[in-house]
Amino acid sequence: MSSQILSSEAISKLQAQFPNSISMIGEGCQQALLIEDSKFLTIMGVLKNDAAYQFTMLSNLTAVDYLDHFEVVYHLYSLNLKHTVTIKARCPADKPAIWSVMSIWASANFQEREVYDLLGLEFVGHADLRRILLPEDFEGHPLRKEYKLSAQDERRRVELCLKPRHTP
Repeated sequence: MSSQILSSEAISKLQAQFPNSISMIGEGCQQALLIEDSKFLTIMGVLKNDAAYQFTMLSNLTAVDYLDHFEVVYHLYSLNLKHTVTIKARCPADKPAIWSVMSIWASANFQEREVYDLLGLEFVGHADLRRILLPEDFEGHPLRKEYKLSAQDERRRVELCLKPRHTP
C-alpha cells in the first residue's frame, strides 16, 4: 500500500472552506492538521465524503496526555486516492471530552473505547462507551500521567520484570 501525504493544495482548499478552524502543526513528514472543536465533526465528515479527499479508512485513533490537555490523534487513509493525513484535536484535561467519530467511521468504535478505558476521555455521542480492556470495577485510567500505581501494583510489576523468561 503506497501512500502520500495529502497535498498542500488539498489542505489549502480545506482551510479556505473552514477558515480559523484548521491549522497545520508539526514539521516535514510529522505534519498534522489541528482541528478546532466547533467544526470538528463537520470537517471530519467532509474528509470522508468529499470527492477531493475520500478518507474512507480510519486506520488508527489514539490520544496523548500532555497534563494540561489531551490530544486525540486520527490517522486517515484514502483507498481510492492513496493519500494519508494525520488529524489532531485537543480537549482540556479538566474536561476530557471530544466528539465521537463512530457515526463517520464505524472502526472508531473499539478505538474510542480503548482511549476511554486507558486515558479516560469521553467520546460524546458514542453508542456504547464502556471499558474494553480493563475490568469494569478498575479505578482510574492507567495511561494518564497522573495515574499512580499502588504498592501492590508496583510489586507485581517488579515481579514480572524479574521473572525468568521462557527460552526455547
